[in-house]
Amino acid sequence: MADMTGDVDLALILAFDGSASVTFENFGLIAGGTAAALRDPAVVAGLTGGALGASLCCLLLWSAPDAQDLLVDWTRIDGPAALDAFAAQVQDVPRVIPAGTTAIGAALSVCEGLLRLAPARATRRVIDVAGDGRQNQGIDPGPVRDRLVDAGVTINGLCVLHEEADLVESYTRDVIGGIGAFALQCQDYAGFEAAMRQKLRQEIS
Repeated sequence: MADMTGDVDLALILAFDGSASVTFENFGLIAGGTAAALRDPAVVAGLTGGALGASLCCLLLWSAPDAQDLLVDWTRIDGPAALDAFAAQVQDVPRVIPAGTTAIGAALSVCEGLLRLAPARATRRVIDVAGDGRQNQGIDPGPVRDRLVDAGVTINGLCVLHEEADLVESYTRDVIGGIGAFALQCQDYAGFEAAMRQKLRQEIS
């Protein structure tokens, strides 16, 4: 078993919307697009070429307040082979949670717990939230976001605009935060891979 205890440059949570607005076809584009983006040479270099030579990554799928599933547990990325294996897991993740409402606050709360349980200390901690809708059920994401930011965590967003044209404004107001936080957009899921590649390059640089 790989050593998970050494300090890392980055702990990154990929937190993906699995609510009812995300069709099974769209979910396939999320998983496949993210896997392809992870294999981008600049992303590989960013995740493995820092001062400590390693990162931690995991993948959370979320929808309603009581529907979150850690589909890929914390994985140490310390070279191209480890990153390719992680990307393969991301590409093959099943959609196992109910396609319910959009509870971003609850998802951020679960991410907060995951960061506490990370198996190594990280220089930077980032939550990568991707979705196509604003919060519509559960706890308000703002206070959870503020608590994470106070703890030194950065939350970035990737907004798919096929249903809500002003989603970036909503994410900027209620979801993202921390040092260097940003929200990118794509018009539909066909553009998800390119947007995720840009997002990963930016947040791991």
